[in-house]
Amino acid sequence: MNFIYSIIDEILVNAADNFQRDKNMTCIKIEINKEQNKISVWNNGKGIPIAIHKDMNCYVPEMIFGQLLTSSNYNDDMRKVTGGRNGFGAKLANIFSDKFIIETADSKQRKHYKQVFRKNMQEKEPPVITPSSVENYTCVTFHPDLSKFKMTELEDDTISLLTKRAYDLAGVSDSKVRVFLNNKRIEIKNFDDYCDLYLKSEENKDLPKIVEKKQDRWEVIASLSDGQFQQVSFVNSICTSKGGTHVNYITD
Repeated sequence: MNFIYSIIDEILVNAADNFQRDKNMTCIKIEINKEQNKISVWNNGKGIPIAIHKDMNCYVPEMIFGQLLTSSNYNDDMRKVTGGRNGFGAKLANIFSDKFIIETADSKQRKHYKQVFRKNMQEKEPPVITPSSVENYTCVTFHPDLSKFKMTELEDDTISLLTKRAYDLAGVSDSKVRVFLNNKRIEIKNFDDYCDLYLKSEENKDLPKIVEKKQDRWEVIASLSDGQFQQVSFVNSICTSKGGTHVNYITD
């Protein structure tokens, strides 16, 4: 389950990353359909350029999702504010899917792009490019090849974990970015609201909470834990369940 979670999570993180590139982005929509074995992630940030890449000699969306060892995210000297790494995750989602669809609209060029890949990225249809008057968006839809994960269906544990990640994105995204899961808005407006899912209950109505936000990149909330230290943390929208130097820094 961990591997299928990881490749799907890359698509989720990519959608959250888009806000760092386009501050006008306001929405992420996630669909998890067990019956159709389909997962879809949509965001209304700046679309992918619909143009031929001068070096790869293919359209940029195809390069990003359908060509290995191609990315703009290799420079380790640059300050990291996004979660993706070298474009591997999106391509792996394609490789491990029976069907993978990329759609994007570029309002500046007034074009819409759609391309379908099949059979673990072995087959690809030519991109269909049409005139468009819609606003920017990008949508990735894929049907995981369950046989590769020794599964016969999207298991309930996997769906629960992905649902949790949708709530994570609602908590760690900018307050103006609304997150929808299966067409229903997740009513979490900020990190403070998100932490209440852990801290507030009928038994813990009066649990103390200290909130500290010095800048856009760091926010820390502290409370009491039961028995021993516990942490929930994120870096660039990625859930760091095992902690890390960022957690050590705060606790020290």
